[in-house]
Amino acid sequence: MSLPVPEPLPRELSVGGFARRAGGLVLVGLVVALLIGTLPGLDEVRERFANAESGWLVAMFFLEVGSCLAFVVAFRGVFCTRLGWRFSYEIGMTEQGTNVLVPAGGVGGLALGAWALRQGGMSTERIARRSVAFFVLTSAPNFACAALFGLALATGALPGGGPLVLTWALGGLAIAAIVLVAALPRILDQVGPDKGPAEHESRGTRARRLVRAAATTVANGVHDTAGLLRARQPYALLGAIGYMALDVAALAAAFAAFGSTPPFAAFVYVIGQLGGLLPLPGGVGGIDGGLIGALTLYGSPLAQATAAVLAYRVVQLGIPAILGAVAFVGLRQTLSREEAPAALCEPFDRPLPVLTLPRR
Repeated sequence: MSLPVPEPLPRELSVGGFARRAGGLVLVGLVVALLIGTLPGLDEVRERFANAESGWLVAMFFLEVGSCLAFVVAFRGVFCTRLGWRFSYEIGMTEQGTNVLVPAGGVGGLALGAWALRQGGMSTERIARRSVAFFVLTSAPNFACAALFGLALATGALPGGGPLVLTWALGGLAIAAIVLVAALPRILDQVGPDKGPAEHESRGTRARRLVRAAATTVANGVHDTAGLLRARQPYALLGAIGYMALDVAALAAAFAAFGSTPPFAAFVYVIGQLGGLLPLPGGVGGIDGGLIGALTLYGSPLAQATAAVLAYRVVQLGIPAILGAVAFVGLRQTLSREEAPAALCEPFDRPLPVLTLPRR
């Protein structure tokens, strides 16, 4: 097969860009630590930090490392089980570091992963549709937990407290998101057909052609997700579940370090809902405040929630940033040393049918 022409790394994903953003993240962390240590009215939060149980903090660290590794396992299971584990680790960990350092709601990591796979010899079609499948599959546990525990809390089947109207509303949103994703191929089937020869097409026709191509890619990605679920691909399924479960366990360990954990159902519901609707793990400030506020609404003491979430976020952002930066260096070396580390994935191991939106 013909190898792809080397493409330049996107400017926002350059080594210099990573270094600047990493420095900014460290600066924000230092400012937050200074504010907690000096501002009046935070005595109880400071006391929680002073009396934290180190064993639970260590457990939080290793659980978050496990979550990052589960992401890598899911990445290999979705994109290609023929990929070497080292190459899969370098791309998967670099994606997570990019999601922390590049404020693009998770798109930055996917863009870098697509670039690396393309340089490694994987076809553009496979990268596009499996990127959609990977995003859907790794988001599915968040939405499933939000829907399941949200309804259980709203109906009283599980104890947990919290505002009933909010629980019903957010649980309903999670269910609506699941239904929407499942129906996407049928919805995208309504995209108008492309007409006319490409060399004489107007600007509007070109735009419709691009929309149609994007719609087909998304539909095929959702179709691939369903295929992976039906095939019970172990790496993809266990990795996606472990990515969320270990992350939730890390936050639970943080709560245990500063007191006790909230009711299980409400805790998993809140994390699942926020994990599904917000671009984790980036968003310094907004997500922290959202987690603290939501967990407080569902019964956690404010000081404990503040201390636990801040400690958890330091680890959740710091581990991918550090390991991702190291993996990024290794990834560049791998791509320069090996001719096409992803070319062995072509063609598809067991090709899934390519959907094409019908012309009307």
